[in-house]
Amino acid sequence: MIVDVQGKPAYAYTGGRPFDPARPVAVFVHGAQHDHSVWGLQSRYFAHHSFSVLAVDLPGHLRSAGPALTSIGALADWLAALLDALGVQQAFVAGHSMGSLVALEFAARHPERARRVALLATAFPMTVSPALLDAAREREAEAIALVNQWSHSTLAPKPSSPGPGFWLRGMNRRLMERVSARGEPQLFHADFAACNAYADGLASAAKVRCPVRLVVGRRDAMTPPRAARAIADALGQAGVPVDTVTLDAGHALMTEQPDATLDALYAFASGR
Repeated sequence: MIVDVQGKPAYAYTGGRPFDPARPVAVFVHGAQHDHSVWGLQSRYFAHHSFSVLAVDLPGHLRSAGPALTSIGALADWLAALLDALGVQQAFVAGHSMGSLVALEFAARHPERARRVALLATAFPMTVSPALLDAAREREAEAIALVNQWSHSTLAPKPSSPGPGFWLRGMNRRLMERVSARGEPQLFHADFAACNAYADGLASAAKVRCPVRLVVGRRDAMTPPRAARAIADALGQAGVPVDTVTLDAGHALMTEQPDATLDALYAFASGR
């Protein structure tokens, strides 16, 4: 589905069903150098089980027009503008990696619009090393190879992707290469720089008013479980109902543990 957001076309996958703002709405936000497709299983299940779904391409990422937004705050406000364009007052929002920071900031800036928030593979601060920032800017193919390696906990996770013949590392690498080929120049660097510069995580956590679930990978080399503790503590100190689900996976939670990720999200979004 193409939506006009602030005068530019934006794409949101609706899970194979027409979008209906009268139903409960679930929004899925991807991470750096990705697009809506990383949520394939989870978004489709939600769409066929009581929710209207918006799995977005962030600005400048494949089907959504640029320019790419260069700060987490701007991305959070863009998400609110997308909901405005569709007449959505409130939504469950799930974000992965960079998308988790967008979801957190959205809930802080627009607390009345966040019904529940799930932060997957999150961290604060989400620091990106100077060497990786440089690689993303000057040697993007090298950065893609490194991040693809660090995102997966094994060469052949079992039960793996929900279908025989899927190669998770190969799929993820090709997706990042496709975003690189069709997206804006140096998009990977722009995404990483936004994560690296985001300094409002703890202050924003104190402004959240809805329940929050953190979903972390036990073997995540990019945002290890300990990196989420500061956000969890800040949410708890603000009186926000918060819990953490730990999965036996790396950073690529949605593909290494697709069913467990879905269970953690759907049960939480449904208030179970």
